Amino acid sequence: MARYTGPVCKLCRREKTKLFLKGTRCETPKCAIEKGRPVPGQHTRGRIRESEYLLQLREKQKAKRFYGVLEKQFRSYYEEAARSKGVTGEELMRMCELRLDNVVYRSGLAMNRPMARQMVTHGHFEVNGRKVNIPSYRVKPGDTITVKGKSKTLGRIVENTSYAEGRMVPEWLSSSLKDFSVSVLALPERSQIDAPVQEQLIVEYYSK
Repeated sequence: MARYTGPVCKLCRREKTKLFLKGTRCETPKCAIEKGRPVPGQHTRGRIRESEYLLQLREKQKAKRFYGVLEKQFRSYYEEAARSKGVTGEELMRMCELRLDNVVYRSGLAMNRPMARQMVTHGHFEVNGRKVNIPSYRVKPGDTITVKGKSKTLGRIVENTSYAEGRMVPEWLSSSLKDFSVSVLALPERSQIDAPVQEQLIVEYYSK
């Protein structure tokens, strides 16, 4: 299973926006974006020509990094979205949002998406009573995600639920942190997805 293992603050600096990849640190003055750290790279401190292609590329990279998806899988999402009957960009974002690791994060059971991915991989969650350890597993309306019995006492999971008590849970999810469970009520609408990307630019990038 391929995943990015480099410094995550560098990704936020590259995209010039918070991708919330380090949990509580992203909400403190220690955040690289809050500090005004420059874009990484030897040749990125001067003037950069903002071409149409560059804007499309940056939106694609931003979406990939936001959800923790690498190029091969993200492109397969796009191809599937392009074959669907809905709006390609919205379908693409919906597929990313329905990933199990993203649902675990959005429900408050993890502090950030990388942590949610790790917890899913380690087998701490069940979907409809069945153990699932695949972060890219796509949930659907009616599914219930729960923390496995023994995992409910893990210090990290208890800490996560305490931290997330005041977090806003999207309307398409129903989260019960006391029971360590979350239910998928409906497919997410674009207005309910908090990804800071313009998906139409991603569609234009891949459709060339």
